Amino acid sequence: MTKLKLSSIQDDKPVKVSVVLPAALHRDLVAYAEILRRESGQAVEPTRLIVAMLEKFMASDRGFGKARGSERKPTLNSSTPVGAPPTSSAPD
Repeated sequence: MTKLKLSSIQDDKPVKVSVVLPAALHRDLVAYAEILRRESGQAVEPTRLIVAMLEKFMASDRGFGKARGSERKPTLNSSTPVGAPPTSSAPD
């Protein structure tokens, strides 16, 4: 069995995005979707792979994770959950 980085695509509310892809990249997406269909038995539109691939790429990018982690460090207010939007005590 072929070991792909993507195992399945979660069913999620679709969002329309317009993007222009080089023909070679589109052919690769179609081929990837076909291999995924054979391996998982789940037919997937090649364009739906784009989001999953970007998510996997960003999740595995150590530099991005490190840089993003430094932005998400909790402030002095320890009651604010990590990842929550920052709050400001300064008047607007």
